[in-house]
Amino acid sequence: MDMEKLPAVIEAILFVAGEPVNVGDLAHALDMTVSEITPALDRLRDELDRSNRGLQLNRFGMSVQLSTRPDYAPYIERLLQPIQKQSLSQAAMETLSIVAYRQPVTKAEIEAVRGVKCDYSVQSLMNKGLIAEVGRRDTLGRPIEYGTTEAFLSHFGIETLDDLPLLDIQKPELPEQEI
Repeated sequence: MDMEKLPAVIEAILFVAGEPVNVGDLAHALDMTVSEITPALDRLRDELDRSNRGLQLNRFGMSVQLSTRPDYAPYIERLLQPIQKQSLSQAAMETLSIVAYRQPVTKAEIEAVRGVKCDYSVQSLMNKGLIAEVGRRDTLGRPIEYGTTEAFLSHFGIETLDDLPLLDIQKPELPEQEI
């Protein structure tokens, strides 16, 4: 493979794929290693940014995807007049936050934090691909453990879970008891 053409080849593959592509799968398709294509991915990202093209390269965990540059969204919307995406409900956002910060987590643990049942929220988040089953707990009943997905990272525009905002949770002060 001509290393000068590699960024363009990757761009073409990502353009046709349309969805996030695992870097390992991309390397395999090109008969290369991940460490061999990583510089080409960096070069493609830099070229797209430097020339301020309509596309940008996004990384989500171990996946990469081409997307339109957010600055040009108003022009695209005028042409396509997209249907508004349904936003997540307050309950779904609370559930998703718990999963994101405490994963792997079970429904019982989510319900203990929220104080209410979470069956519908968990199912809704799974249907949207934002969370997935990541295993089973080695306890009585072997409950399902949930974690976030690469679609979650993509949805919120972050590369890794380390990019989540830090939580400053302070315990409420309890009133002093009289003896």
